[in-house]
Amino acid sequence: MTLFLASILFSVIVLIYWIILELFTMMFRITGLPDDKARFQVLSILTGAGFTTRESESILSSKMRRRLAQVTMLFGYVFNVSIVSALVNVFFSLKSAQVDNVFVGIVVPLAIAALVITLIRTRFIRKRIDSILSRLAGRIMKQDKVNTVLLMDYIGHESIANVILKEVPEELQGKSLAQSRLKQNHNLMVLLIERDGIRQEAAKADTVFMPGDRITVFGRYSEISRVFHAEERFF
Repeated sequence: MTLFLASILFSVIVLIYWIILELFTMMFRITGLPDDKARFQVLSILTGAGFTTRESESILSSKMRRRLAQVTMLFGYVFNVSIVSALVNVFFSLKSAQVDNVFVGIVVPLAIAALVITLIRTRFIRKRIDSILSRLAGRIMKQDKVNTVLLMDYIGHESIANVILKEVPEELQGKSLAQSRLKQNHNLMVLLIERDGIRQEAAKADTVFMPGDRITVFGRYSEISRVFHAEERFF
C-alpha cells in the first residue's frame, strides 16, 4: 500500500470513528443520560478506558443501557483494531516512501481530514448532521414505534424514570397535569418535561402532554410503565 493510500485510509477511519462516537452519544442521550455524561461514557467505552464506578450505576441499572454499552464495546474493539492497523500501514509505507513524497502522503490526507472535521463542526452543517444522526439513533432504538421508559435512579422503593411519549395514552389526552390526577390516583409526580428539543423545565399544573414529550417521573417503576403505556426497549 502506498503512503498516500495508507494515510487516506487512516483519515477515513478516524472520521468514521467520530461519526460512531456521535451516533452512540445520541443513543445514550435517548436513554435519558445528559449530553456530557453520554459523551464521556461513549468515549470511555469506545477507547477501552472504562468508566467511573459511580457513573457506571446509571448504565448497569438499565437493561437497555447495558445492551447499548455492549454494542458500543464491540464497535470500539473493531475500530481500535482498524485504527492501529491503518497506523501501522502508514509507518510501513513511510519507510519505503521517498522523502519528497512524505508531504503528499501524510500531510495532505490529514489536512483534508482536518478540513472536513472543521466543516462538519460549523453550526449549519453540524445541525444537519445532528438531525440525520438523531433520526437514525431513534430508529435504531425503536423510538418511533412505542412509548419508552427508562429507569434513571432508585430512591427507596420509588424510582425516577425517563418517559418518551410517541403517543399520549387515551386517558391522558387533552388533560392538564392537574386534571390527570397522577399524584392522587397513582402516586406519580411529573418532575420535568422536555419538548421540541428545548431543555428540560419543571412541569406545571396546566401542562398538557403531547406526542414527542420527554418527561421525568417519580414513583413506582411498574406504575409509571403502566400509566404511560411505556416499555423499555432496545433492538
